[in-house]
Amino acid sequence: MAAEDRAIRVSSQGYGAVDQMSHASAEGYFGAIVPDDITSAEEPSAPPAYPMDDVSGYEGTALGDGGGKDLPPPPDLVTDRGGGPPLAQTDWNIPAVSEDAAKEALIQYAASKCCYSSAPAKEMVFRTLQPFNTYRYRLETFTESRSSEWKTTPYKGEFVDSFLLGPAPLPWTIQVEVPTMFTDNITRVKVPHTSSLKVQCWICHGSGKQLSKDRCTHCRGSGRNRCNSCSGSGHKTCKTCAGKGQLLYYIELQVKWKNNVFEYVADQRSGFPADLFKEVTGQKMFVDEQSMVYPVVNFPDPSISQASQNALVQHHTQFASTSRVLRQRQTIELIPLTKAEYEWQGKRYSYYVYGDENRVYAENYPKKCCCSIM
Repeated sequence: MAAEDRAIRVSSQGYGAVDQMSHASAEGYFGAIVPDDITSAEEPSAPPAYPMDDVSGYEGTALGDGGGKDLPPPPDLVTDRGGGPPLAQTDWNIPAVSEDAAKEALIQYAASKCCYSSAPAKEMVFRTLQPFNTYRYRLETFTESRSSEWKTTPYKGEFVDSFLLGPAPLPWTIQVEVPTMFTDNITRVKVPHTSSLKVQCWICHGSGKQLSKDRCTHCRGSGRNRCNSCSGSGHKTCKTCAGKGQLLYYIELQVKWKNNVFEYVADQRSGFPADLFKEVTGQKMFVDEQSMVYPVVNFPDPSISQASQNALVQHHTQFASTSRVLRQRQTIELIPLTKAEYEWQGKRYSYYVYGDENRVYAENYPKKCCCSIM
């Protein structure tokens, strides 16, 4: 089978080329295998500065695990707003919790506490039920970013997909399957036509064995006593090249999808701890999902409209130049919040009922301890 038939075929249209002159032999680029008796040198602490192939579209890509070189999308992949803003929603239904529901919520709350008496919840008399219903705005921006990094793997005699088989595809022309929208994910792709063979492993200098300071611990480097760890050589197998003495270099493309979330809860100045809203859900009053959404306008609570404006500007500033925006979704939830004031045994108390789950926050609940000491 011809080498061309074994290679990954990609269209050359719009692809960059590899500078073939950079593949010429250079000092330190190739070398001989170190004889077995040369074991006194110290192990290198870092890879040598091999001249990396100058691959068009991947300039500046480094070797190692430093996170890779970011590859911004080309201008023609920048997402534009499609269609138009959603129709204005004017029917903002704001439900209020009933006395029966508020009372039952407090009874359940007291029952969930091991030392709370349920008598106040059952015997109380309501004075006022004051709604402080609030809104939670959330913007989700689902982005795709790409980065590249030179990688190495032990060479085991497999086919080398080098520049001789064609130019490497540009980073954003490589097709990958997009995961479920608004779900974080990462995939890694070996870039076609970027592989090259380096004769020497930089750890063992091509010997396939570790140097003297990493002698076999079972036989202390003697190679005697029928040691199975080193097969009688006195040296460990080099982990970097798996004892092969040669390394295959290639560019790895990392594609990262991330759901970036902006969240804002309107402050109703009710005295209720706002952090507790994270524990509950609300009623979705507004859902808008597009390639890029428009700001919310004319919402009954002006702070929600302002939050939408701020969120879109913030996400555009953060991601427009570094990532590709695949989808945006914004939602507005109504989170029920009611302050209940009641009287029990001539004293006044209060508590809050919040969320669709009718959770209770009762900091000053009476009779918190009904345990008796025997």
